[in-house]
Amino acid sequence: MTSPASPADEAGHHGPDLNRVPSAPVPAVLALGANLGEAAATLEAAVRQLAETPGIELTGVSPVAVTQPVGGPPGQPDYLNLVLTLMTRLSPRALLAAGQEIERTHHRTREVRWGPRTLDIDVITYQNLTSDDPELTLPHPRAHLRGFVLTPWSWVDPEAMLGGARVAHLAAQADDAGTVRRLPTGTEGPAS
Repeated sequence: MTSPASPADEAGHHGPDLNRVPSAPVPAVLALGANLGEAAATLEAAVRQLAETPGIELTGVSPVAVTQPVGGPPGQPDYLNLVLTLMTRLSPRALLAAGQEIERTHHRTREVRWGPRTLDIDVITYQNLTSDDPELTLPHPRAHLRGFVLTPWSWVDPEAMLGGARVAHLAAQADDAGTVRRLPTGTEGPAS
């Protein structure tokens, strides 16, 4: 679905208006990860905070995945990751801002790229929108390569597609596919 050109588009910015509020709820996918502090409790709290955010209705919460760090400094602890599917009435930029505010409540700092973190919330997809905006690239520019996103996403939505490919197929081909495992049952983590 394409929106009419905004003044920013006419001024030379190409791409969707990321501040445009949808007229009806639209689907989106978020990926959450944490590897500092009480990561399972942090993810559980973040899922609850997102569910309580006006304009967001969660439609699915994946099982928690335990994954090795990808990129960043060596010696990091393993991550806990999960993927949420949702319907939202928020604009893409407002959805990003909501996630960043929740990150702040969990003392997220941005010091080292791909470094350890208390909480990371990424917007993976928003409806079928594509954007090359440096603040919010959609779909997420590396999601199609990351088993730690793709695998839990395929658990919560086995039919999910990304860039014309089935997410489960992309997950199986990801470089880190062999390092993604479900958090054992009975371990503290968000309810699925």
